[in-house]
Amino acid sequence: MFQGTHTALVTPFTEDRVDEAAFQQLIDAQIAGGISGIVPVGTTGESPTLTQEEHMRVIALGIQHAAGRVKVIAGTGSNSTSEAVAMTVEAEKLGADAALLVAPYYNKPSPEGLFRHFARIAEATRLPLILYSIPGRCGIEIGVETIVRLVEKYPNVVAIKEAGGSVERVSAIRAVTPPAFEILSGDDSLTLPFMAVGAVGVISVASNIIPAQVAALVNAALAGDYAKARGFHFQLYALFKDLFLEPNPAPIKHALALQGRMSRDLRLPLCEMGAATAAKLEATLRQLQLIP
Repeated sequence: MFQGTHTALVTPFTEDRVDEAAFQQLIDAQIAGGISGIVPVGTTGESPTLTQEEHMRVIALGIQHAAGRVKVIAGTGSNSTSEAVAMTVEAEKLGADAALLVAPYYNKPSPEGLFRHFARIAEATRLPLILYSIPGRCGIEIGVETIVRLVEKYPNVVAIKEAGGSVERVSAIRAVTPPAFEILSGDDSLTLPFMAVGAVGVISVASNIIPAQVAALVNAALAGDYAKARGFHFQLYALFKDLFLEPNPAPIKHALALQGRMSRDLRLPLCEMGAATAAKLEATLRQLQLIP
């Protein structure tokens, strides 16, 4: 259902307001690059600092502008279960194809609390749900046993975005979930090794600026041409790493701003890149001929 390349879209700002024109142009560039779907208002979209009104507006704009050309996976996760339920229900009404649900951050719920959180959302919607495990940001991991419990009880829990950095964990999930349950890489630099053990694609940050190249890597791996996929991987590896020299999405916004596609504005507590890391990223972008 979700194999391929899905772009975790940045949310462009101008004068601290969502730059809707730049956002629409970004979506068009993704579709022209051959991606499979877009993910508005995930971590890369600065979901923690958007108001709830802005959050839902960005999702609505993504759905309207994509206009069925690609799937729209709405970021509706929260560390408040009631808020996650409300946003997911609203995203379903707006016409999203699926919802991406990050593990509750800061609260650090127990495995039972995690299960009940996702269960409450699954019971409130018919949307396909993609779990999102990113312990580096959330402080907790969605355990394999919890994933299995959810998949067994709720048919609309259909996939996971795995951003824990472990190929072994992808293997562990793949070994105990049904073939129809899909695993998506949450780290561009790990897409290829994750796909080698059963992932079917990526929710990508890098594809904001290189959609065609990331899609080519993923499509080669899906076709079983791992030699070709490795070629793309090593060609892009430096960029994959440099886009995380500072907290996401500062580097990817910096890169897009250098192309004149949006401002590099972020909302505090995130801020622009430092001079040294920005210079390193710019050198990599020049090497790939992405900027002059």
